[in-house]
Amino acid sequence: MSALDPTPLTSTNDPLSRERGHLAASRSALRTMREQVAALNLADVTANWVNAAVLESQIENRIKELADLTHTPLFFGRLDYLPGARRDGDQDPLGPDADTATATDAGGDGDGDDEGHRFYIGRRHVHDADGDPMVIDWRAPVSQPFYRASRKDPQGVDLRRRFGYTGGELTAYEDENLTDPMEHDRTSRLLQAEIERPRVGPMRDIVATIQPEQDEIVRSGLAGTVCVQGGPGTGKTAVGLHRVAYLLYAHRERLARTGTLVIGPNRSFLHYIEQVLPALGELAVQQATVDDLVAHVDVRGTDDATAAVVKGDARMATVLRRALRSHVTAPTEPVVVVRGSRRWRIPAYELAEIVEELQGRDMRYGAAREALPQRIAHAVLVRMEESGEAPDDRVQDAVARNPAVKAAVKTIWPPVDPAKLVLRLLSDADFLAEHADGVLTADEQRSVLWAKPARSPRSAKWSRADAVLIDEARDLVERTHSLGHVVLDEAQDLSPMQYRAVGRRCSTGSATVLGDLAQGTTPWATGSWAEALSHLGKPEALVEELTAGFRVPREVIAYASRLLPHMSPGLTEVSSVRESPGSLEIQHIADADAQVTAVVAACEESLRHEGSIGLIAADDRIPELAKALAAAGHSPIAPGEETTADSRLTLVPVSLAKGLEYDYVVLAEPAAVVAGEPDERTGLRRLYVALTRAVSGLTVVHAEPLPEQLG
Repeated sequence: MSALDPTPLTSTNDPLSRERGHLAASRSALRTMREQVAALNLADVTANWVNAAVLESQIENRIKELADLTHTPLFFGRLDYLPGARRDGDQDPLGPDADTATATDAGGDGDGDDEGHRFYIGRRHVHDADGDPMVIDWRAPVSQPFYRASRKDPQGVDLRRRFGYTGGELTAYEDENLTDPMEHDRTSRLLQAEIERPRVGPMRDIVATIQPEQDEIVRSGLAGTVCVQGGPGTGKTAVGLHRVAYLLYAHRERLARTGTLVIGPNRSFLHYIEQVLPALGELAVQQATVDDLVAHVDVRGTDDATAAVVKGDARMATVLRRALRSHVTAPTEPVVVVRGSRRWRIPAYELAEIVEELQGRDMRYGAAREALPQRIAHAVLVRMEESGEAPDDRVQDAVARNPAVKAAVKTIWPPVDPAKLVLRLLSDADFLAEHADGVLTADEQRSVLWAKPARSPRSAKWSRADAVLIDEARDLVERTHSLGHVVLDEAQDLSPMQYRAVGRRCSTGSATVLGDLAQGTTPWATGSWAEALSHLGKPEALVEELTAGFRVPREVIAYASRLLPHMSPGLTEVSSVRESPGSLEIQHIADADAQVTAVVAACEESLRHEGSIGLIAADDRIPELAKALAAAGHSPIAPGEETTADSRLTLVPVSLAKGLEYDYVVLAEPAAVVAGEPDERTGLRRLYVALTRAVSGLTVVHAEPLPEQLG
């Protein structure tokens, strides 16, 4: 057997038969682990019903985590360490999830140096009845060389073995002898086959194919924020999701307390990625869009591009702060507190000093308002003590609740409803002008004012940008709860105010920011990661760039990259590792009336291949294409809906294509995609997204001339 040639599984091949036996034994051990958890009797360990409910929930989650996904390989690799490379004294080589931290032989076929240690690398930890590991979690320290070891730096590994599967059954393996000087570096055929495997269903994990540069990002620490700039097909989304899985593994208790969140651009995208983390045994990660985070009001209106850009500008935070603080008024009357037969008087100048001190501390508006009555009460207690009384904390609390104090607080520091504050700014030209003076130009102020002011927050036709402003105002009043870690995908499309909204959700935690500046398709798309990270509140974040493409064929990405100099000059072109001759086809239809027929025919031709098919077109052309497909007997699904063996064609409005991928893509009329955007740069970026969704083949069908930037 050639060490780098996949070897088919046969009954006469003893090593492979033993590998299959280890797989069967590992699955059996996993079932036993699951059954043992399910059989736990809570009656003897719970003191009350609250403890019982908590433990029952934990057990249910553990049972779900130990589920054996029959079509997902339990392990995908093996590491054979050199003798002495791993010792029993090594610190936690199996990681925090292992029930034993002894670096013992994790099973094997016996064909190797038994003096070294052998580990099977998989999606979760599995141990036998004695607690010895049969499969090691891919996130454990001992698994790291599976992704990073090389002949130049074997990291103590003698042999790395990859396994090939068909429908969950082990069918092949492939070896790399990292310490054999006679072997040469060659592309792994099993690795290539896994990358190119047809995509039917939601996005899947990439634990078997993580590359060294990706692994460095995945295993970066929790304390720091990481920003990943990655072109199409570089795996940035998968890297971000796997980093969450790694952080939950390495810092489980901390993140269990503080929480984790994945933020995507839309619901279709979130539905597409939602199975990745559960497949890795992680069930506690929440998913949301930015719109979900700021859903304090019903969004029923829209903004034109000019208004949306101004409302999304970070300067609006200054306008909101000014408008909110304007509600605080200088006291003009003293506060007189009557207790029994005594009257205690706090003069207006002293009240003004208290208010000025609170304003100087830059506290949240609501927190300062809550502190004001206590500060006034403290001033009263000082006078009581000066007169010979000995008041305690109960007296101070009673004074703080005194009607005179409460009335003064209501006048000096009144409560403010965030939605009403934003409503007034957008409705009252004088109020906006007062607080936007020197911040927004007169034209910018006019662009955000409503032509027909709403009577109340409930009746207002709020836009998405308005909801973000309300979220900012809410945070000015009361601090937003911070999570331990947030993943922000397709981050290039956020406005500065949206970055601020996300940043509030991780102000005391860290973030993984994922995106591609070349795919920024909103009028407010960020110009640089330094700018974006500053608005996010993470200016010190480490920016990493992924330039090796593993998804899009070389011919396709090279064609799409012709647009880069015209829309994102300076960005590094993705260098695809996959050659696929014939993967790009350009069809020019001379008769415009026949173009729709040609598009349907291209879809039918793509359906002859295995895998998923995406028909991408400008949004306004989707109804016409849907009608034509139906007339031809096809029932396409919508983006985000799960593809099946019987339903593999998805009709994709180009506005929803970002982040999705299909084995074969048919792109209808590129010129219409560009024309559908408010400016040429945004249109070219939208086209760039559409051109780079294909994994195996792209067919471009056009009747109109192609954009000249495509050459």
